[in-house]
Amino acid sequence: MAANVQSYDREAEDLGNIVGLEHVNLQIPDQSLGTAFYIMGLGLTRDPYMNTGLANMWINVGKSQFHLPTGEPWVLRGAIGLVTPDRAALLKRLDNVKKPLAGTQFAVKETNDCVAVTCPWGNRFNMHTPDEARFGAVTLGMPYLEFDVPMGTAKGISKFYRKIFDAKTCVEGKGEERVARVSVGHNQELRFRQRRAKPAPYDGHHIQVYVQNFSKPYKELMKREVMTEESNAYQYRFEHVVDVDTNETLFEIEHEVRSMTHPLYARPLVNRNPMQSQQSYQMEGDEWNWQMRVGNPRLPVPEFTWPRAQALKDRRATRMARGM
Repeated sequence: MAANVQSYDREAEDLGNIVGLEHVNLQIPDQSLGTAFYIMGLGLTRDPYMNTGLANMWINVGKSQFHLPTGEPWVLRGAIGLVTPDRAALLKRLDNVKKPLAGTQFAVKETNDCVAVTCPWGNRFNMHTPDEARFGAVTLGMPYLEFDVPMGTAKGISKFYRKIFDAKTCVEGKGEERVARVSVGHNQELRFRQRRAKPAPYDGHHIQVYVQNFSKPYKELMKREVMTEESNAYQYRFEHVVDVDTNETLFEIEHEVRSMTHPLYARPLVNRNPMQSQQSYQMEGDEWNWQMRVGNPRLPVPEFTWPRAQALKDRRATRMARGM
């Protein structure tokens, strides 16, 4: 029996202080082309309740979003990782939008790992099929953002998020493939991958995260004089990821940091089933449930033998004997 006794990996369920990557903000110059790409092509959903006019569009992807205000195009320096439920259906949709997106930077390339898609303005998307081992129990979501960063900065970036935000971080690989991985929620992460090529100039796009301990990062950012905006009671912003020892800028990306008391925290998002059509319709199949069914098996773990645990064990045994 002793050989079969196991234990739970309690650290596997730790999130760190950053608990969610909620949205990426990218300006687009044409809302109609944005509709063709994000909704018709990628199969995502326009938020039906917020920013429903012509100046901005919020696009839902599982529990995350894209915010797409009208303006000069912003391009994330790296790639956006998404999980979508059906590769074949995705490829068919992307083929259908070739004509309306002709003359733009729109492109599609299949790889073993993903479908690599470029939006009309140059943003790169890695479209993955669901894989619980890699991305968690989701069929639709935003598991990662990957940024191209200068050589020699991955270690310092990892240290920044670990010290300033109490985030879970690690550094993997060497040289040009060295990457800092920062947990920003359950099965969500920021990846900062070193590249020899000089990153493109920063254009103003931003990301938004939720944090549990809201005040500590604020104090640390103020101490280093990198805070850029006092937004409101629930939010602040900063732009420079710095070396925590020298305060030298390592990478530039605006962060919209929100507390878990923010009114929009955990707001339910509508996600449609892009397979629904007049030609092929399923009753009550309009909405897409982005999360897989999650198992919760019990391991044959050792029981506690100290007195405080024994009392509970006795009460439970009594209830079970009474059929309760």
